[in-house]
Amino acid sequence: MKVAYRSDIGRIRLVNEDRGWAQLMETGLAVAIVADGMGGHQAGDVASQLAVDTFKEVLLGTTATLTLEEKKVLIRQAILQANEVIYDMASRNDQYHNMGTTVVAALLQTESGVIGHIGDSRAYKWRDGVLSQLTDDHTLVNELVKSGQITIEEAANHPRRNVLTRALGTDEQVEVDVKGISWKPGDMLLLCSDGLTNMLSIQEMADTLSQDDLDLDAKADRLIQLALQAGGDDNITVVLLHHAEDTEQEE
Repeated sequence: MKVAYRSDIGRIRLVNEDRGWAQLMETGLAVAIVADGMGGHQAGDVASQLAVDTFKEVLLGTTATLTLEEKKVLIRQAILQANEVIYDMASRNDQYHNMGTTVVAALLQTESGVIGHIGDSRAYKWRDGVLSQLTDDHTLVNELVKSGQITIEEAANHPRRNVLTRALGTDEQVEVDVKGISWKPGDMLLLCSDGLTNMLSIQEMADTLSQDDLDLDAKADRLIQLALQAGGDDNITVVLLHHAEDTEQEE
């Protein structure tokens, strides 16, 4: 398995409130997370960093090979623990009041994996030249689309498209969406913040991942560059995991 991780502040923002982490464990488990923080006075980057740190802490204690059900339990537990830590910090410090973050995370092993998410950071799977979205945005606009009140085209430019219906750390209790996925040689997983998906179409992302002349590192770089060229309105974070025969970690 191969891993590449990239994050860029973008062209507009003064602070990068995105955080990410990806690692290949000795057990053959690949672990990755992207968090996109929100909140005034730089509270967003505190929330996203806490999410990543807590997630990492829980996952680094994993030594065994896990079944699909065990992976689902573990990813939910890690995300809920992060929620607890962020909510507690926000409750005790006025400057962090109402801070929160999105989160999308993955645990992958040989033939199967799990995705856990809250908010509008997304996971996509690339298989045989086709890129499929695995997560469902927890946003007001997505609710309007699902109820038939607006079209997908209208959603793309809706003035309230960044309003989340669910976030990590803003409430004491939160629901995590967890799903199992198949994972076979040749597959690629893309985890990203909305700084990528608000700038690029799914076709543009698929075209980049399909380029055989680019290694995984170069594909991550290309995605960031395309988002910057399209305007770079937000922080942009990308994690790519490739189910390849050889194993390497890119930084």
